[in-house]
Amino acid sequence: MDRRHEILVAANQSFTLFGYKATTMEQVAQMANVGKGTIYTFFNNKDVLFEEIVLAMICEMRNETEQTINPELSFLENAHRILMNLLQFREMHKLYSKLIEEGHALRTPQVEKMLIKIENEVLTYIASKIQIAIDKKEIKQCNPQHIAYLVFKSYLAFVVEWPKRHDEELDENAIVELFNNTLFGGLTP
Repeated sequence: MDRRHEILVAANQSFTLFGYKATTMEQVAQMANVGKGTIYTFFNNKDVLFEEIVLAMICEMRNETEQTINPELSFLENAHRILMNLLQFREMHKLYSKLIEEGHALRTPQVEKMLIKIENEVLTYIASKIQIAIDKKEIKQCNPQHIAYLVFKSYLAFVVEWPKRHDEELDENAIVELFNNTLFGGLTP
């Protein structure tokens, strides 16, 4: 196997198991079965290694989300599929979950920086899909960045936060109906 790839696999595993703060270059070297100096031939420091792992995760998230898009469905139906997929990825991907946990519990600056980077990538992705829908006249003219933020944060609130604060979980159909009757309804021409 390629040494660089072995290091990335080991680093991903270490960050997923222990988080950013508790991961050391020594651990990664041991898990990759390489000398610590070998890591530094590919990555200047832990932050650079961490960023590469997170960028790969963002790419994976984007690729998985792209696969949920059905060109035969309306923008609103695809928007729901995209948003649900992004939120499911957030909850199911072990590294992403660990970063969220560490960001909330320890407020590690490097983790918080990467969580912001991930969110910015997600918002940029959603905004690009909104712009495509505007260009196709599927939705009204609007600011794609503002709508991306509003929609993503609203979905996040109902899918992730609502069940933590209420005795009931909203099923996917209830969420679709809620958004179609409110936010999405205001976007359709």
